[in-house]
Amino acid sequence: MIRTALCHCGALEVACDGEPTRVSMCHCLDCQRRTGSAFSVAVFYRRERVHASGATRTFTRESASGFPVTFHFCPECGSNVFWAPARMPDRIGVALGCFADPGFAPPEQSVWTKDKHAWVALPTDAPAWDENPRT
Repeated sequence: MIRTALCHCGALEVACDGEPTRVSMCHCLDCQRRTGSAFSVAVFYRRERVHASGATRTFTRESASGFPVTFHFCPECGSNVFWAPARMPDRIGVALGCFADPGFAPPEQSVWTKDKHAWVALPTDAPAWDENPRT
C-alpha cells in the first residue's frame, strides 16, 4: 500500500510504501512551535520506503532529546511535510495531517507529556512518557 502525504499547495509529495513503523504524538515545546498547535503527530517509516518529489527547503535544529532533526518544508506554501531525525537515522517522520486521512491509525504512544497542555486528553490504550522512551 502506498500512502501519499502532500503539502498545502501540492508541490511537495511524499509517497510512503507499506505500513508505518510507529505513529507517535509529541508534546515537546519544539513540536508545539513547529506545528503551531498543542502537539504533533509523526508517522514514522523506514527511510528506504519514503520517496519525496518536489522541491524542499530545510531547517536543522537540536531536538528535545539532544539529537539534530532536519525538517523539510515546501518552499511555496511553507508546509512541513517530513523530517529526518538523527536519533533514528533509519527512519523518516511524516506529518500525519499531510496525509489528509481522518481514518489514519491513531497514535501508538505519547512522548514529552511533561510539556502537554492540561486540556489534551491522551489515548487511553497507548503508553505515555514524560520525555522519550529509553528504547
